[in-house]
Amino acid sequence: MKILIVEDEPKAGEYLRQGLAEASFTVELVANGRDGLHAAMETEHDLLILDVMLPGMDGWEVIRSLRRQGNEVPVLFLTAKDQVEDRIKGLELGADDYLVKPFSFAELLARVRTILRRGKTGTEATSICVADLELDLLRRRVTRAGKRIDLTSKEFGLLELLMRRQGEVLPRSLIASQVWDMNFDSDTNVIEVAIRRLRVKIDDAFHPKLLQTVRGMGYVLEKPTSSP
Repeated sequence: MKILIVEDEPKAGEYLRQGLAEASFTVELVANGRDGLHAAMETEHDLLILDVMLPGMDGWEVIRSLRRQGNEVPVLFLTAKDQVEDRIKGLELGADDYLVKPFSFAELLARVRTILRRGKTGTEATSICVADLELDLLRRRVTRAGKRIDLTSKEFGLLELLMRRQGEVLPRSLIASQVWDMNFDSDTNVIEVAIRRLRVKIDDAFHPKLLQTVRGMGYVLEKPTSSP
């Protein structure tokens, strides 16, 4: 999945680029409206994340130009303009969603995935499975061996990240940025506590054990190649 970000604030742009790249998206970042319009017209993207207040050409004009030229790339507006009239304007111009700054990266990622699923005609999977553990993305429901498992929203987000990256050791810094939208602080044990609670729910009563701690590196969720 390829995402184009048009954001003129360097720190905000790099924050978005890095976070989406870590979520396994291919990301292109440009810093003004004219370059954004050119990039959107020259290369096919799955999603355009577009700031409103941009130098050269604002976000309103970028989306107007795209739609006039028949480009129907999904658009998510990011802006500090939080008036209802501004939101209505963005949607009427053809945007798919509108997120007001400041926002949490976890919410942005959820909206990105929702837009991308909506843009597909049933080709994108709506569930993720590892062994007999299943995560239903549409109903936000988790089952293992057919048994319903109740998770908090953070636990669901943590499990989704681990399952999407199954077999990959995820460091605590990545988990902190993706699920808690925070920089990793070695003095906090919030991630260890969440992992422990998640393990109790998805592993303790089942076999094989799927969620593993890799000492000094992070956590991985995968089906063991062999069971004792």
